[in-house]
Amino acid sequence: MVLLEGLVMSFWLLLICVVGIANGPVGLVFFYEQDVQDRVIALGLTTTDKIKKDTIITILAMYIPTLIVVPVLVYFVNGARGFWDGFTQMTCVYLIMNLFDRFFIDWYWVGHTKAWEIEGTEDLKPYIPKKTLIIKWLGTIVVSPMMAAIPAFIFHLCGM
Repeated sequence: MVLLEGLVMSFWLLLICVVGIANGPVGLVFFYEQDVQDRVIALGLTTTDKIKKDTIITILAMYIPTLIVVPVLVYFVNGARGFWDGFTQMTCVYLIMNLFDRFFIDWYWVGHTKAWEIEGTEDLKPYIPKKTLIIKWLGTIVVSPMMAAIPAFIFHLCGM
């Protein structure tokens, strides 16, 4: 069940990205480095206010299911009991989702296709530089368990 939930969350992330770049990758330019964002604004392709609005909408669409749906599935569908059971299951779901993000979205889709290429910013490639990639991998390895620990602790305190 955990594998299926991880795949569903990966699909949810993919859907957010597909919708976000449906009218071009500028729709998710907040995922790019600051120099790319500055160039896109200078080219007149978007505004700072539009980037802020898109950021809020996307973050809500990503994190509400991640922080609410996953714990609910783990405890009420999978029947997790106690801290360690819930923590382990949620960590697995989050890791599956984040590995999908690192390998498919970051490495393949952004790094090896033109789908995320913004005209006028080609000289700023790679869009995900090594330093950012390292931070993302550390986030995957460290933040995934932390994101699981918090709701697992809360459910544990509630006697589940």
